[in-house]
Amino acid sequence: MYIFIITWVCWFLSEIFLNRLFRSKIDKSKDMDKNSLRFIWITIALSISIGVFIAFNIAAPIIRVNYFGYFGLLVIVSGVVIRFVAVYILGKFFTVDLAIDNNHKLVKKGSYKYIRHPSYTGSLLSFLGLGLSLNNWLSLAVIFIPVLISFIYRINVEEKLLLQQKDLEYKDYKNQTKRLIPFIY
Repeated sequence: MYIFIITWVCWFLSEIFLNRLFRSKIDKSKDMDKNSLRFIWITIALSISIGVFIAFNIAAPIIRVNYFGYFGLLVIVSGVVIRFVAVYILGKFFTVDLAIDNNHKLVKKGSYKYIRHPSYTGSLLSFLGLGLSLNNWLSLAVIFIPVLISFIYRINVEEKLLLQQKDLEYKDYKNQTKRLIPFIY
C-alpha cells in the first residue's frame, strides 16, 4: 500500500511544482487563460475526492487480480515522464497558465512533431493510471472523464489563442498533427 501512496503523493507534488514554478509573467495571462486552469484544478480536486471515496466504499473491480493496481502505478509514472519531457522540450515557452509573449515560437520537435499537446497527454495518462491503480471501474470513470472534459476545454481555449497569432503558423501545424494521441486524435 505504501508504494501506492508514495507514487500518488510524488505525482501530485510534481503537479504542484509545475503549477508554482512555471507561471507566466504576462499581465494578460488571466484573460488569455479564460479560467481554464482554475476549472482544471477544481475538476481534479472533485473527481479525485469522489473517485477515491467510491474506490473505498463501492466494490467495482476492473479486474479481480490483486496486482492490477501496480499496472496503474506504471501508467501514472509513464504519464509523468511524458509530461516532464514535453515541458523540457518546450523550455522557456512552457507555462501552466496560457500566455504568449512577443518572442514566442512554435515548437515542432520531439513529441511535438506528432501531437500538439504532449504535456496534456502525459497528464491525462497519469489520471488514467490513478483510476487503474484504484482497480475500480466506477472510480476510473469518475476520475478520468471529467478531467478529460476539462482538459479538452483547456485545449480549445489554448488553440483558439494560438490561432490568433498569425506569425506562429499554428493553423498549418494544427493540420499536420494530432491533438493528444499520435496518428489517432
